[in-house]
Amino acid sequence: MTPFGEKMRELRAHKNVSQAIMARALDVSPAYVSALEHGKRGKPSFSFIQKVIQYFDLIWDDAEEIWDLAQISSPRVTIDTAGLSEQATRVSNRLAQKISYLSSEELEVILSVLENE
Repeated sequence: MTPFGEKMRELRAHKNVSQAIMARALDVSPAYVSALEHGKRGKPSFSFIQKVIQYFDLIWDDAEEIWDLAQISSPRVTIDTAGLSEQATRVSNRLAQKISYLSSEELEVILSVLENE
């Protein structure tokens, strides 16, 4: 699941609407909504994000949160370490190898380091 997909599912549950109802209102297929929620589709388009914001009638701060979550919701990430240190390349490769084995707590530690730039 992606951060955007999780938030969209949360908003949909709060509004008590099915994927099919939401999909119809946003003029997309239920399969697309499902794929977004389950992290099977990449970052949504700008126009789709705008439709979601309008559909849920989000105020400025919530709309900004949705936009930010969409920007970090690519389920297939490539890290280009060309020109960076050997250490950066090693970290990137180790993370790629081990990410599926890390616990929620370990992921939270890594995330807090990365987000406290």
